[in-house]
Amino acid sequence: MNSGSLAPAPTASPARAGILQKSFSFPTAIAALLAVLGVLTVRDRFDDPDMWWHLKLGEVTWTSHRIPSADLFSYTTNHHSRIAQEWLSQLLIYAAFKAGGYSGLMIWLCLFTAAILIAGYAVCSAYSGNAKVAFFGALTIWVFGTIGFAVRPQMVGYLLLILELLILHLGRSRNPRWYLALPPLFALWANCHSSFFLGLVLAASILFSSWSSFEAGLLVASRWKPHDRRMLAVALVLSLLTVCLNPSGVNLIGYPLDTMFHQPTVLSAVSEWQPLQLTDPRGIALLAALTAIVLLVIVRRQELLLHEALTIALAIWIAGSHRRLVFPAGILIAPILSRLLANSWDRYRAERDHPAANAVLIASSFLVIVLAFPSRPNLIAQVEDSSPVKAVEFIQAQHLSGPMLNDWDDGGYLIWAAPEYPVFIDGRADVYQWTGVIDEFGRWATLQTAPDLLLDKYHVNFCLLERTSAVANVLPLLPNWKAVYSDARSVIFVRTPPASPTR
Repeated sequence: MNSGSLAPAPTASPARAGILQKSFSFPTAIAALLAVLGVLTVRDRFDDPDMWWHLKLGEVTWTSHRIPSADLFSYTTNHHSRIAQEWLSQLLIYAAFKAGGYSGLMIWLCLFTAAILIAGYAVCSAYSGNAKVAFFGALTIWVFGTIGFAVRPQMVGYLLLILELLILHLGRSRNPRWYLALPPLFALWANCHSSFFLGLVLAASILFSSWSSFEAGLLVASRWKPHDRRMLAVALVLSLLTVCLNPSGVNLIGYPLDTMFHQPTVLSAVSEWQPLQLTDPRGIALLAALTAIVLLVIVRRQELLLHEALTIALAIWIAGSHRRLVFPAGILIAPILSRLLANSWDRYRAERDHPAANAVLIASSFLVIVLAFPSRPNLIAQVEDSSPVKAVEFIQAQHLSGPMLNDWDDGGYLIWAAPEYPVFIDGRADVYQWTGVIDEFGRWATLQTAPDLLLDKYHVNFCLLERTSAVANVLPLLPNWKAVYSDARSVIFVRTPPASPTR
């Protein structure tokens, strides 16, 4: 035995080396940067007006172990039945609050925002085959997503939309058995957000394109193998069935259509439901993205697949119809844009990676996230700036007696912070459309009818209004109404007894 010989230095196992390489790879560094972008985007977006009633419904479900099937919070709807199409997302939102209060809700928002951007990056990377260009696809999703990043169930729905895109791509490019992941996805999706309907339309459009085979200029379609087509068809039928596994049953399938076509007052009165205008920055961005797609196809003579053309048409239709749907429209367009740009930059190669530089970037990203995360006092200040916090404290301290009339945007916070005072109206527009309350309130708020008519009809005893509302300037002129509270944001009027006649 040669005691002078040196034993070879131990080396990391191939599996461990592979894990380390992936952990500090370029795509992982890009994912960390997208997480930073997500946190910086939403750190000042804590108080969405609809967050509060979602939070309250989650609390009711959590504490009662029952999913409400009727309105519990307003005295104007007479406990009208409702479609519980977001109950699971609302439960997740309340779980975050129960675990960490306002900070827990902000963590929920940061996690889902980062997940949408990172998952979008993964889909764009898989679809284009270029992990570098996919970063611009993720930025495309971010640009359009800025309209809807909030503590709301739509965040869950749009993350599931991205997962559907990934499943559909894997089914086409690798193995059609991936399509069998769609039914469980839709079973979950239908209980989280009504955007599941968009997912069904998307899958159906791809199935429709699978029968075509033609070349019309640069528009190309290739007929699928019968087995692949059958797998998607079976998965789509099963998905339709699993969608019915929800508290409202088959009625849920028609709910998105009712919202889009049979709620005219909601669509005209709520800004996020109005058509996207080209003067809107996101309208300009959408036009720029579509122009880029057209130019890439024409100038570079790149083929556009039929299912891509149908997806683009679907994106244009939903974004043009409703401003809020520019978010999912961006998700649909981003992978296609990434594929057309795939040859604009050399593709990522793992052997050329720089793990040390990537590790520094990843560590720096986590540090920025920690430093940028808003403190609890900051979150409280955001709530006070956007909600009638002090006014609610006054109402509760003075034990004002209802019924109460409140502004639309304040209803959600009142449901959460003062549940003992049933609201007149809030962001759950559907139930107020069905009962006609939203039309009455709209005419009242815009002074199209005499203010006292609505106040007398519902026997309103006090009003909590925003100082900038038109009615806030009129109520002091009405007999028997008096302002008892005012701050920089809100004003409260109470009904006073009529004056006794003098002799």
